[in-house]
Amino acid sequence: MEDSKSENGVVEARFTELCKSGLSLDEDMFSKALKFFTESKYLLSANMSAIASGTPEEIERYWFAFILYSVKRLSGKNDEIQDMEIDKNGFTLSQILKATKINIIDFFKEMSQFVLKAGPVLRKIYGADWEKRLEAKELQANYIHMNLLSKYYKRVYHEFFLKSDGEKDKQPAPSSTTGNVSSYYRFGWLLFLALRRHGFGRFKDLVACTNGLVSILAILILHVPVRFRNFCIRDSPHFVRKESKGVELLASLCNIYETSEDDLRETMKKTNDVIVNILKKKECPASECKAENLDHINTDDLTYFEDLMEESSLTSSLIILEKDYDDEIQNNCQLDERVFLSDEENLLGIGSLSEGAIGIGSAKRKLDALSSPAKSIITPLSPPRSPLLSPSKGLPANLKMTATPVTTAMTTAKWLRTVISPLPSKPSAELERFLSSCDKDISNDITRRARIILEAIFPRSDLGERCIAGSLQSANLMDNIWAEQRRLEAMKLYYRVLEALCTAESQVVHANNLTFLLSNERFHRCMLACSAELVLATHKTVTMLFPVVLERTGITAFDLSKVIESFIRHEESLPRELRRHLNSLEERLLESMVWEKGSSMYNSLIVARPALSAEINRLGLLAEPMPSLDAVAMHFNIPFGSLQPVPSLHKHEVPGQNGDIRSPKRVCGEYRNVLAERNSFTSPLKDRLLAFSSLKSRLPPPLQSAFASPTRPNPGGGGETCAETGINVFFSKILKLVAVRINGMVERLKLNQHIRETVYCFVQQILSQRTALFFNRHIDQIILCSLYGVAKISQLNLTFKEIVYNYRKQPQCKPQVFRSVYVDRSSSRHNGKTGQEHVDIITFYNEVFVPCVKPLLVELGPAGATLKSNLLPEVHRNTEGQCPGSPRVSSFPSLPDMSPKKVSAAHNVYVSPLRSSKMDALISHSSRSYYACVGESTHAYQSPSKDLTAINNRLNGKKVNSRLNFDDVGLVSDSLVVGSLYLQNGSCASSSGIAALNPTLKPEQPDS
Repeated sequence: MEDSKSENGVVEARFTELCKSGLSLDEDMFSKALKFFTESKYLLSANMSAIASGTPEEIERYWFAFILYSVKRLSGKNDEIQDMEIDKNGFTLSQILKATKINIIDFFKEMSQFVLKAGPVLRKIYGADWEKRLEAKELQANYIHMNLLSKYYKRVYHEFFLKSDGEKDKQPAPSSTTGNVSSYYRFGWLLFLALRRHGFGRFKDLVACTNGLVSILAILILHVPVRFRNFCIRDSPHFVRKESKGVELLASLCNIYETSEDDLRETMKKTNDVIVNILKKKECPASECKAENLDHINTDDLTYFEDLMEESSLTSSLIILEKDYDDEIQNNCQLDERVFLSDEENLLGIGSLSEGAIGIGSAKRKLDALSSPAKSIITPLSPPRSPLLSPSKGLPANLKMTATPVTTAMTTAKWLRTVISPLPSKPSAELERFLSSCDKDISNDITRRARIILEAIFPRSDLGERCIAGSLQSANLMDNIWAEQRRLEAMKLYYRVLEALCTAESQVVHANNLTFLLSNERFHRCMLACSAELVLATHKTVTMLFPVVLERTGITAFDLSKVIESFIRHEESLPRELRRHLNSLEERLLESMVWEKGSSMYNSLIVARPALSAEINRLGLLAEPMPSLDAVAMHFNIPFGSLQPVPSLHKHEVPGQNGDIRSPKRVCGEYRNVLAERNSFTSPLKDRLLAFSSLKSRLPPPLQSAFASPTRPNPGGGGETCAETGINVFFSKILKLVAVRINGMVERLKLNQHIRETVYCFVQQILSQRTALFFNRHIDQIILCSLYGVAKISQLNLTFKEIVYNYRKQPQCKPQVFRSVYVDRSSSRHNGKTGQEHVDIITFYNEVFVPCVKPLLVELGPAGATLKSNLLPEVHRNTEGQCPGSPRVSSFPSLPDMSPKKVSAAHNVYVSPLRSSKMDALISHSSRSYYACVGESTHAYQSPSKDLTAINNRLNGKKVNSRLNFDDVGLVSDSLVVGSLYLQNGSCASSSGIAALNPTLKPEQPDS
């Protein structure tokens, strides 16, 4: 006891030394930090294994850094006051990281564990809204974006201007050349940081910031002395000219960097305002100025600053911009973004950080931290045009370049700008025809709902003039302009996809009356949420990250998963990057979010499997009723009035499980919905793959039944309720994802195919007979435990440490999967502990997993001779109440053949999927994928299938209008592999010669 107190005293002394000497905290801030440290130090000793992976001293440094960051962020004044005042005693996140010797990547990777463990203390000290105020998730997304933008800026700057060294022999210059070039480069980045602060509102999305950098580039071209240029503007063929007036600078930059000229001109005005108001420079029309920089440039509508880049004023301008930025970061404890200029590895770290690396969402979504990083897979739609350096003076003729996340975002934004934005912001005449053909004309209801939901997602700011310190205009005005633009884009996309979906439906039913679908409230909210998510994904905003669209529309992850494929199918122009975003989002929903508390999946599950209702109710997992539109409008203060119900609902509606509005009953007869053939629950390629499969299974349920009341009979017949059909199809999707994950682990561990089959069948049995093990957990947690259990009973020399070590190399890995597994001890006492908590995966395996699945696991050993009989259709005899119509346990589904295939007799061309075992050596962590397709897109926004058709035509000797370029490699998302799986009827082969089960695993420390 004395030793423990003494150790705590030593730790406190080290924390005090860090605060006093390392960061020079004032007494007020130090007392707050010490209070938090005192109330949370017991957590430090209790969770050593859950934070970082090094020595106790290293773990201690992480804890200190988390405490100081949290105290600084949560102890500040409210936003309105803090924005107007400067914190003279502030300290930055960069200073915290330097003092604790932690890099930013490692900080974010471990932050979620700290939030999970210290959450109760943070709530006690700082209130229930501490997560929102902490903004750790937003800070991480901002770091990712700024890291990308800094690399983008570095590249484009050096395309136009001399590097800081190694160029002196090419261009005579004064002895201060290196210093001048470095100063201009630094000036551009600092001016960009000032533009982000003063010219943009809260929504600093990646597309707007890229426009900002291009505007900075235009300023530099107009003002940096000509002797530092890396091009000749007069001779370069890549600048657009207007007759005799010279180069159209902004149009040229828009053409090169895929930006909108209107947006760029608007951003240029903001950049000029920053120079006038912050640097106090006098602007004048460029057409009235005589300067060497302006030669051969059309100066109409351009602004010039006489002494902006003169050596005498450049130094003072840098000092002003530095001071302006210091005030910003000290107020908000942000990362010092000037660090990107020097690429400090000790602070920035080495490696990549996906946007899902830290999942700190609302209290309802604790497992958001376990989400798939597939979202970070970045691939080109069509390689954008950008100049590259060449030995000769001037920009090269070939502007093709390897796509980057920034250029990909700009190309995707171009689709939104050129394809969606020109559309009308109201239903088209064709869509109006469908809406008026329902039992009642629902046109007004559709438009009113769209306005309410989209304003809830993109809310207006208060009308008051809240100004950010030093901002050039009302922050609310900038925010409202941004929100209105995003609302219009999402609304136009929603109407476009809805029309395409109605057209497809009407062609099958041979009627225009689609009341059964168009009167369904939840369906429309899911479509609107999907539209808004795609708009947000295009702009890549930092302040509105998924799952904000779920929270603001009142739907759940399970609801959204039902429309993803339909959305992809009915918007053929959807860019490949956005298709991948939806595919990776579907993986994220399936692997963890649909299993969280409050998921509507549980409302269907208690109908499909009544035996699980007691456990679901005990844990309080059911979803709350979906809020009415009136409630949404009232919550967000939206003055659109009430939405009148469709009269036909009173005649046909069957209330949902939660009393919310559901689709009406409709006698379908021989009617077969087109979406029944295109399973709305499965990945987009399943229909194509099934065509090549000899497997004949019954058709999946239509979209109508997907949104119907769980207790309603399935319109497709078969004696099932909609809940039973929906759960069966949902489970099949889970198993397909499970198969991909198992296959990846088996490949990494170099295990034989028999083990792969056995693990898959074991997980399948758990899902069917021990479904409650998935509740509130990540599917990878079940897979890892199943892999170890099968290996142990098979007498394989495989430790949990080896499994975790190899799992860390998987593209979807998150440390929280094996560090924080949910356990509920409310109904039992273990070692004096009760209640709900998160433990490491070994503790979960020993205390929860093995006792629950031991009977199933024993069947895999010599005593399990009856295993085969258990895999027959009578599996519904299990005590957990498997759905009567559930498919029997199947053997491992077919995976794509990984061997190279020669695809042409006349051409020496081979196509082969990329093996996971070789991914590490070929591509970076941030862009891993199971497939690699050779060849760039033949047309912008074209689906992969059409690209492959063009390639096939080329190889078969048919004429192809567009020349194929095999220099660039496009990556297809992991979800396409998921879509290639189909379940085969069959049984697992029983294991032979397997030792008896030893349920207890030594608590070895997983490699983390």
